[in-house]
Amino acid sequence: MSNTFDDLDDGRPESPAQRADRNWNEILQELRVLQTGTQILTGFLLALAFQASFVDLEPAQRVFYLVLVCLAALSAVVALAPVALHRAVFHLQVKPSLVRSGHNALRAALALVSLLLVGVVVFVFDVVVSLVAAIAAGVVLGAVILVLWVVVPMSVRRRGGGAAR
Repeated sequence: MSNTFDDLDDGRPESPAQRADRNWNEILQELRVLQTGTQILTGFLLALAFQASFVDLEPAQRVFYLVLVCLAALSAVVALAPVALHRAVFHLQVKPSLVRSGHNALRAALALVSLLLVGVVVFVFDVVVSLVAAIAAGVVLGAVILVLWVVVPMSVRRRGGGAAR
């Protein structure tokens, strides 16, 4: 059995090349959604540094803020990696490898964005309320992300059976 994500027989009447093209297009659509959210978060973070109250942050909050900015930038780079790879291998007949790499990059970008989301919520709660409230909010959001992005998809995958295996 192959480990390629675009060669699974899911009952659709398509050639391996058509399946790879379809899967690549689906990855691109998912990346568009992810990039929009990441860009909004990044813009929010970058705007914070130019607010008058930014100077009132504690040194630890400033360091955490910079970590979040770096995480936002890394998320954008990883989410754009499949596009850069596509440009590098355009017309080289390697679509199945491209789909596999795009799939892996998208999963990594989702992991980074989940950390970014939790981090931004923790940062805002820390600045606005308290560190204790920030930790509580981060744990709750982390649990929600874990359930919706990991547990539910695994459950659907198990129930779906067939092609996913």
